[in-house]
Amino acid sequence: MFICPRSAVFLLSMLANACHASGIAVQVADSAGVPLQDAVVYVEAEPGQNLPKPLRAGEIEQKGLKFIPLVSVVQTGSRIEFPNNDKVRHHIYSFSPAHKFDQKLYSGTSATPQVFEKAGVVVLGCNIHDKMVAYVRVVDTPYYGKTDASGMVRIDMPPGAKYTLRAWHYNMVGGQPVEQALAVKPGDALGTAAIRLAMKPPAAEAAL
Repeated sequence: MFICPRSAVFLLSMLANACHASGIAVQVADSAGVPLQDAVVYVEAEPGQNLPKPLRAGEIEQKGLKFIPLVSVVQTGSRIEFPNNDKVRHHIYSFSPAHKFDQKLYSGTSATPQVFEKAGVVVLGCNIHDKMVAYVRVVDTPYYGKTDASGMVRIDMPPGAKYTLRAWHYNMVGGQPVEQALAVKPGDALGTAAIRLAMKPPAAEAAL
């Protein structure tokens, strides 16, 4: 197979970056050890480090009278789209200090994208359908992820630095992230961490 010189350089660059990539695999569970899905895990570097600003755009769909996904995580300054794929109109809003907004009744993709400039938790609701709720965790770092059904998430970040690992779940007791120190040395293999979060009783979640 022929590879042009420019492509060869690109492939070598990608391989070099992969060799220097590092990260951590995190398992998040509740106090009883049951894996937690939709826990937000993020890694913040010590002050003074230059951080990339990928600003990945997000999307929260309205379908089946629900927000999908239930939990989103974005970096500060990122934009989120709110397409309405229901046959009825929605009126979405948030009273959260991290980002207050009000999107009047609309359908389709006519809603204005929202830019989330402040770190924190943003709780979304619908003025028409009270049971609709979603959560956006806005973080000051490009190194973040969300746990899957097994409570696992992998986060990649540069080696040779000290970080703080934080985990948060929308139904955790107290609402403040649990944190632990983390150091990633050059040449380290993929690290692992386990975090347990104290959760509110199921009845408390249902009452939201």
